[in-house]
Amino acid sequence: MTDLIRLYSYWRSSAAYRVRIALNLKGLAYDYQSVHLLAEGGEQRSDSYAQLNPQKLIPVLVDGERIIRQSMAIIEYLADVYHGNGYVLMPANARERARVRGISQVIGCDMHPLNNLRVLDYLQNELGADLAQKQAWMRHWMSEGFGALEELLGGNPSTGEFCEGDEPTMADCCLIPQVYNALRYGMDMTPYPTVTRIYERCLQMSEFDLAQPEKQPDAPR
Repeated sequence: MTDLIRLYSYWRSSAAYRVRIALNLKGLAYDYQSVHLLAEGGEQRSDSYAQLNPQKLIPVLVDGERIIRQSMAIIEYLADVYHGNGYVLMPANARERARVRGISQVIGCDMHPLNNLRVLDYLQNELGADLAQKQAWMRHWMSEGFGALEELLGGNPSTGEFCEGDEPTMADCCLIPQVYNALRYGMDMTPYPTVTRIYERCLQMSEFDLAQPEKQPDAPR
């Protein structure tokens, strides 16, 4: 694993955003490979990219001969393989690790997939949903998820400065992009004070700040 890590990313992808945060928290340099999700019908749908990821999704992380797909699998890989670098991302204690995974999966498995580009495209192209209907769909499922997260985070003594304790973990890597999306679509976040507090705390750190979509090399200028 002597070659520079490569990350196949898109500036506005929530899943890629998670991994960019994790790479920064680990202090790992990487080569940013842009995969434009909209240009020419979506570069992720090309035959060449499908050979890298048959799901035709991003992100993909290439570390030497290893190809890792799915954002949370990538983050756990970074936590395991680069254990001595930067923040641990995954706590050592089994209970704490389970809580981090649980919070991450609320976002990565239940909230984000319903608001993914391919789902929104299907709503529009196959079911005839207009922009207002798509936005209502997104806000509904995000409010469902954030309501659960607020209860999980606000009422748990394990919540510290971050989702689990006082150091950022995979849970924070997942939370921040989801809040970014909510704000982008005009959601009122005042019902979720703990979520908002953690979001604001994370963005005080350069590792989170530099991972923001607008600061990526393929973001519109």
